Amino acid sequence: MLRFILVIAAVVPLTLTLLPVHLLAIRFGWRAQRTIPQLYHRIVCALIGVRIHQVGRRCDGPVLILSNHVSWLDICVISAVAPVSFIAKSEVATWPVFGALARWQRTVFIDRQARQRTGEATREIGTRLQDGDAMVLFAEGTSSDGSRVLPFRSALVGAVHHAIGEETGARVAVQPMAVTYTGFGGLPIGRELRQRVAWYGDAELIPHFVELLSAGAIDVTVSWGDAVATSIDADRKQITREAEQSVRRMCEAARRAGMRGAIAPRPTAAPVTTPDVQPEAA
Repeated sequence: MLRFILVIAAVVPLTLTLLPVHLLAIRFGWRAQRTIPQLYHRIVCALIGVRIHQVGRRCDGPVLILSNHVSWLDICVISAVAPVSFIAKSEVATWPVFGALARWQRTVFIDRQARQRTGEATREIGTRLQDGDAMVLFAEGTSSDGSRVLPFRSALVGAVHHAIGEETGARVAVQPMAVTYTGFGGLPIGRELRQRVAWYGDAELIPHFVELLSAGAIDVTVSWGDAVATSIDADRKQITREAEQSVRRMCEAARRAGMRGAIAPRPTAAPVTTPDVQPEAA
């Protein structure tokens, strides 16, 4: 509990310091609206004790990233390694603390029960990609226990991908990404420890949040698959299937590497840009 109190004591003033600048950046369209969340989450991960190892290269510029989902901590981890925004279910906006943070990071919320609102949200995603944003979609549609990758939902991928194509009128980069937790409290992570990191099912958010922040070191591997430029006419089921297979392979490779991979030096290679996708403007 002492560790939790110390982390919160550091995170609160950090949030209050960066938030006004970030809100101004959003209001006036400054580039900092993308970089401030990344800086914020890097510091938060360091305070929590999260050690991130990256495998592969992320696509630079506008890209739809398809990822697995294990925990609320995924948001901090992914945001720490790349300037991204998220696509989330509308319920997330109502969560305490996390809902506000999601809105400040310009998350696009999708109400799956209201077709009209879903259409508006997907059009916004298309516009955001056209403006050069990288958008993350948790393609399983929910979080898992971290021991396996749930089937990717082609309906989610298809709806977003179709809207992007209509909005941009161009080919869109789609990149699979895997988040794999490999160490917990200084120990190699097995099924039991992995479930302590995972937040899924009926687990309550606040108790899990307190426990995880009190745990100490957490090792995680973020793996980037090959980015592919696709058109509006591409088969959404094939896109989904190939992304799911790629994420499964990357998760398995990260689990086999374990903490040996998590504590290895981080790759220094620069991000790559896929064909037919223009890099983000300076």
